[in-house]
Amino acid sequence: MGMEAILPRATERGGVVTPGLPVLPPGVERHPVPGGGSRAVQITAGDVLTLQDREGLQPVELVFFAPDGRSDAAMIGAAGGHDPVGLKRALTADASGARVRHALDVAGFDLGRADGILLFGEGSRAGEHASLTAASDGLLLVCAPGGPMEPQEHWAPTEIVLYIRRSRPANETTLLEPPPPLADPLHDINVQPGEAHSYEVRKGQYIQVLDVQGRECSDFQAFSARALEKGLERDIDPTTTRTLMGQAYPMPGMRSKYYTVDQEPLVEVVRDTVGRHDTFGLACTARYYADMGYPGHVNCSDNINLRMAQYGVRPRAGWPAVNLFFNTMLDDHNAITSDEPWSRPGDYVLMRALTDLVCVTTACPSDIDPANGWNPTDIQVRTYSDDNRFSHWTGWRKTPEGDMEETKKTGFHDCFARHTRDFVEYQGYWLPNEMTAHGAIAEYWAAREKAVIMDLSPLRKYEVTGPDAEALLQHCVTRDMSKLPAGAVAYTAMCYEHGGMIDDGTVFRLDENNFRWIGGSDQSGLWLRRQAEERGLNAWVRSSTDHHCNVAVQGRLSRDILAPLIWTPPARPTVEELGCFRLTVGRIGDQYGAPVVVSRTGYSGELGYEVFCHPRDAEAVFDAIWAAGEPRGMIPFGLKALDMLRIEAGLVFAGSEFDDQTDPLEAGIGFTVPLKSKTDDFIGRAALERRKAHPQKKLVGLDIEGGVVPGHGDCVHVGKPQIGVITSAMKSPFLGKVIALARLDVAHADIGTEVEVGLLDGDQKRLKARVVPFPHFDPKRERVNGNYA
Repeated sequence: MGMEAILPRATERGGVVTPGLPVLPPGVERHPVPGGGSRAVQITAGDVLTLQDREGLQPVELVFFAPDGRSDAAMIGAAGGHDPVGLKRALTADASGARVRHALDVAGFDLGRADGILLFGEGSRAGEHASLTAASDGLLLVCAPGGPMEPQEHWAPTEIVLYIRRSRPANETTLLEPPPPLADPLHDINVQPGEAHSYEVRKGQYIQVLDVQGRECSDFQAFSARALEKGLERDIDPTTTRTLMGQAYPMPGMRSKYYTVDQEPLVEVVRDTVGRHDTFGLACTARYYADMGYPGHVNCSDNINLRMAQYGVRPRAGWPAVNLFFNTMLDDHNAITSDEPWSRPGDYVLMRALTDLVCVTTACPSDIDPANGWNPTDIQVRTYSDDNRFSHWTGWRKTPEGDMEETKKTGFHDCFARHTRDFVEYQGYWLPNEMTAHGAIAEYWAAREKAVIMDLSPLRKYEVTGPDAEALLQHCVTRDMSKLPAGAVAYTAMCYEHGGMIDDGTVFRLDENNFRWIGGSDQSGLWLRRQAEERGLNAWVRSSTDHHCNVAVQGRLSRDILAPLIWTPPARPTVEELGCFRLTVGRIGDQYGAPVVVSRTGYSGELGYEVFCHPRDAEAVFDAIWAAGEPRGMIPFGLKALDMLRIEAGLVFAGSEFDDQTDPLEAGIGFTVPLKSKTDDFIGRAALERRKAHPQKKLVGLDIEGGVVPGHGDCVHVGKPQIGVITSAMKSPFLGKVIALARLDVAHADIGTEVEVGLLDGDQKRLKARVVPFPHFDPKRERVNGNYA
């Protein structure tokens, strides 16, 4: 069976493509199996099983049991005789193994008598697939075997996907069934479009509101049960909530609660898989439909009135509500506009009751606007006991059509949690924002004067290996990889054909054909893999982000802290011997300690290093560094202080100084584009040559008067016309003034040019500023080289 017959495909209608709503062909199921993990699936005779190795080089182990407990590979048309040692290990080593063990226990099957199957054992390519057909009903076990990846190694287990074309599809309808509950539910209510349901929730219990089909708005309101007993209506108030939380709608993390007008918290958001809602509009009303020419149209406000009447709640013409999955916004003209929701099938919000509640949930009936994608569908409501403990996270997707992933804790999370509760979501991970006992200013000065340690584990790591690894990177990045020796690191840009940047990052050369790309987002790694596939290169690009967590130790004392701590073999340089942009492989303490890779790199403008290890060793690595550094004044460090350091040091950040419309020259990192010395062609070269010959924008430094710090995107003017934008700004503790990085038209980018930064509407308030060289701090980079006065 060809993969194109079973792969999810983006829906398209009338020229509108929605890759965020991939649709499987009828009768096809998709079951991802995590790298190092396993999965159990019931199979029916005649089912066609297709397994896809998404990233390449990933072996797959299969075991099939018939209902009578026999295991014979021939029953699914495969060759057996393989001992599934990887599967046996995965049942206890990976979290996914618990469900597989449960399935085996329930069925009474003996894995010790399994006839194992091995697929993709000989160096499979990314996207390679194999198909089998089941001749019997039974239970299929699938494993993507692999263990922890050492920091100096190049292979980590990666996800494979099982597709099943059912011989007897259980559901021929195009409507989806609700996904399985998170635990045993107390309530499990299906709310049909145009309906509402009320329900009671006790303090500590959980409420899950789930969009079953996707693109469906649901209004949620909660009332304090104690207040209702006293004849008082105390429900979620959007205005109070926005004021206290400081954002449009609460999300998992520090700003997660919804409040009443009395400023009493009613619920907190525990999980949110979509992250796009509205809390400043009413639930739809009879008046809205009447004004649109649809008098008598069913509406959510009347439905809430109907359901809440039994609790003595007075009816209202329009109910303020938490408009889950509703996509409204304020435009530049202060008008409220709306579009289709961002939610996909199965997206949900999970909340925890902070007091006894009476709740009501609707499934919006609007079929006259984009509020429900023009097609109202059902909402599922489930409540769960307070005996459960659900982790806090938000949804994350690498690509619009990608699987939803939860916000993860890094290997170092618990180490930093000893010092702060202020964690923020960053690129799918929880990272410390500011240390409770210190604060950003103290962290900043510690980095400038002593040393700090911070978690940089969300940086995306991709192993680029194979005989054509150098050729692949040479074609995809702007720096010359042919001149990069083993043990060296290169900072470089990666561009599209038009010259716009995909990402910036570092390339670690670990050996002749072994590289590690470390960038800010998965787009760069996915781009590398795509280029390897399209160009037929003998190279593999495999994600290793979750096998390499890393801390940065930055500051003038960083070398003194790490040097006695890192043991290296005789053939590897010591920490003292590491030059800028060099790496070494060693261990913590002595030759028996946790293995690490140490690079002399950083993002602070100070002497510094990064230490990479496997998550299983993260606590030991952190504790060793902490024991050596704390007596010297080292403190933990968060994102808020990091932004201050990098702006002063003129270091660029994705979404601020560059994006896919900005080339490296405009982003202020033209040194990463050696057009003269790198003679080989690379993606974007022709565009960059044109742009360099005819520059339009330039990144500059600004000194700003008045003590007011402008925001990203604020306009920069010379007189009336706008000639640029602020990319980043701060009040520099070291310099004692407001500074900024700005992208200006080249006609006004000369040093000394007087400009004005526009606030409010850009005209009513102006900050006087002057173009200055950047970086503002340590322009000769002497501190990075460890040269201190």
